[in-house]
Amino acid sequence: MSDGTRDKHDPESPPADEAALSARLARLGRRLDQVGPSRSPEPGPVRSSADASASASGWARGFRLSSELVAGVLVGAGLGWLIDRWLGTLPWGLMLFLLLGFAAGVLNVMRSAGLMSGGVPDSTAERRKD
Repeated sequence: MSDGTRDKHDPESPPADEAALSARLARLGRRLDQVGPSRSPEPGPVRSSADASASASGWARGFRLSSELVAGVLVGAGLGWLIDRWLGTLPWGLMLFLLLGFAAGVLNVMRSAGLMSGGVPDSTAERRKD
């Protein structure tokens, strides 16, 4: 070691922590040699059919959620553009309906993902309990 941590009297003898590390490394090597032959080498991660179907259903759900968001934005932009062409107010209807389409797309994604319930809470049921 060049950092001057060795004993100045005997530069060839390793320090105690280095000797302990070497001993641990040797023990680990012996244990790996014992376990190594019993295990068969696998070329890569083996996936079961359940893992593959879960991965495929995850991709399908992701595509469905993203397509709902994109569809909401595109429908909003299309309606805004049509209203602007009809009324002659070119940028305002497009911007308004683009924002409304984005909000509707986010709402649809949240409903599909199960983060939000689809129904409106029943306020009459709360009044009946009181």
